[in-house]
Amino acid sequence: MKNKPLWPALPFFLPLGIVLLWVYVSRHGILPALLLPGPGTVMATFWGQLTAGTLKTDIFVSLRRILSGYTLAAAAGISLGVIMGMSRLAERLFSLTFTSIRQIPMLAWVPLLIIWFGIGEQSKVAVIFIAAYFPVLMNTLNGIRRTDPKLIEVGRMYHLNPFKLFVKIYLPSALPGIFVGLKLGLGISWMAVVGAEMIAASSGIGFRLNDARSLMHFPVVFSGMLAIAVTGVLMDWLLTLIARTATPWEQSRH
Repeated sequence: MKNKPLWPALPFFLPLGIVLLWVYVSRHGILPALLLPGPGTVMATFWGQLTAGTLKTDIFVSLRRILSGYTLAAAAGISLGVIMGMSRLAERLFSLTFTSIRQIPMLAWVPLLIIWFGIGEQSKVAVIFIAAYFPVLMNTLNGIRRTDPKLIEVGRMYHLNPFKLFVKIYLPSALPGIFVGLKLGLGISWMAVVGAEMIAASSGIGFRLNDARSLMHFPVVFSGMLAIAVTGVLMDWLLTLIARTATPWEQSRH
């Protein structure tokens, strides 16, 4: 019982240690300020870009791209994951092709997608879709597969049609796995959009990072990375909250 008050603060120990190490390194000149700006410089740059609206615009542009590609990936990944999980025929039909495509790194798609869609929004949304699709698909498929065969058999004894079998038996069992896939897909979507914007874009947080790098303005690079981290944590927290609300039976086990 004495250790219980420490647990709420425990996740902050490591970030605080990293910041303290950062302060120590910058103050003692272990690394040049050009390569590793101090926390004060980065925070001043972050706040300056935030109040000027530059950072908000960059994040908004990238978020808009993420939500477009991620929403499509979630819908497609969950749908096909359910079909493949409930049908051995569908799994045998798609598994080899998808396993092969899944091995291709997401950024390897960028040149091809630029050829197909140009350097506009469509190519970036397509990169995000490909990046997020497979984590959602595979975790949905695994969630469906983990459904208790005895429960499936009971559902069939009651002559449930495939839709009711899915809603009453498969879905409650698969939801935790589906949310794991959604969280993984969301994290990978950030990597995909930043990578795509760094290669071919004139807006977005990835473009800002690459532009600052080329100008050797590293405080802007660090402030952009900080913005990505904060936004990503907030989105992950929101998705975790939705998952806990949607799967109360899962939370009661822990």
